[in-house]
Amino acid sequence: MSREILEAVTVLEREKGISSERLMSALEDALLSAYKKTPGAARYARVDMDRATGDFRVYELIVPEDLEQRLLAEVEQEEAAVDPETGELRQPEEPELDPELLAEYSDQIEERDVTPEDFGRIAAQTAKQVILQRIREAERDMMFEEYQDRVGELITGIVQQSDSRYTLVQLRERVEALLPKSEQVDNERYDHGQRIKAVITDVSSQAKGPSIIVSRRSPELIRKLFELEVPEIADGLVEITNVAREPGYRSKIAVISHVSGVDPVGACVGPRGSRVRMVVSELRGEKIDIIPYNDEPARFVAKALSPARVREVLVDDENKQATVIVPDDQLSLAIGKEGQNARLAARLTGWRVDIRSETEFAREEAEMGYEEEEVAGRCAAMLANGKRCPNAALPGSRYCGLPAHQALASADTDEVAATGRAEAATEQDAPAEPEAPAEAAASAESEASDQPAAGEPAEEAAS
Repeated sequence: MSREILEAVTVLEREKGISSERLMSALEDALLSAYKKTPGAARYARVDMDRATGDFRVYELIVPEDLEQRLLAEVEQEEAAVDPETGELRQPEEPELDPELLAEYSDQIEERDVTPEDFGRIAAQTAKQVILQRIREAERDMMFEEYQDRVGELITGIVQQSDSRYTLVQLRERVEALLPKSEQVDNERYDHGQRIKAVITDVSSQAKGPSIIVSRRSPELIRKLFELEVPEIADGLVEITNVAREPGYRSKIAVISHVSGVDPVGACVGPRGSRVRMVVSELRGEKIDIIPYNDEPARFVAKALSPARVREVLVDDENKQATVIVPDDQLSLAIGKEGQNARLAARLTGWRVDIRSETEFAREEAEMGYEEEEVAGRCAAMLANGKRCPNAALPGSRYCGLPAHQALASADTDEVAATGRAEAATEQDAPAEPEAPAEAAASAESEASDQPAAGEPAEEAAS
């Protein structure tokens, strides 16, 4: 019997990855528990199993009375309590000393061999039960250790069964995850045997084993799918800065390139749209807008409202609010179905977005007057239409990087048009240059005749 136990422990260590020492210690605890149930068992005992031969012996621990009393005084005593089922007063069990505590006083405790004669049969039955139980516990512990650090990771599983509460997804042999109803996309069906991708959102230890929760609604799913399909994202050349998603309908992602010469949007779209098409296919047709990230809020908000065209963006840094003016025919597209496009743009940028049509905005200006608030950190240049430049001012300057706006630093006005008129007047007052030679003048006249006149459309000039 001892040889069979050793062989079983060796096989389990090799196949299941469970250490032999853990199994042998568990067997000692189980045999001690079995011995305590035999008639006439000693109050304090221990089981010693030889790791080489598998032989086991039971030793009674003869504890001196004064030592026992001293150690029992340190043990917390249970109080009498009423049994909730019977309503009777239940007396507390007599306290016993922990074998590990007694091991500290082994020099004061005597031992004697009290192994029962028929203990081999009891040991065989106990060993089988304990080994099976420890195998299950060890597998659960190893599974929990494997998955507890994988929260947020993309996994692929096969649908096993589905009901009104959750869908069971098999990740690998004897490892299953739960896809709760709250983490499922409304318009998706999960058929038996179907292969799906999801992200792990939670791993917790339960009595029956680790509970692994996965999600198909998480915005992290889109991030991980693009990382899988786009090598530039996996390598860190392109980064997804933010994701806004309405599962099953539409998503927007903001991307930025950390390497010059790499187009972040083009990298995510792929040749002929192959990369983004793979992501859309995995998400069962969910539309995805890829937006280039911009540090300037006005430009970022305008891009985030894609596919709508934006005429102008007025920003309020203090309240993080952006007023967007769009052409009349783009208003419904900018807002989207039931406000979806505007809602996603606001989540993506983190700004509150107020969309107005040109006609509505002009009417409000005429009726109530629209005064643009001074915004710290914005370019102070006033454009020809009377609006303030939406660009961010350069550090240490009141104006953005446009040359015409930087020229205002030496002028007495913030109006770009006024500066242009002043420069034109200066040119008229300047002395005439010497007359060019006849050949040079003819050449200049010839070149000028090939160029479109000022204000003339390029297509008409070409015709």
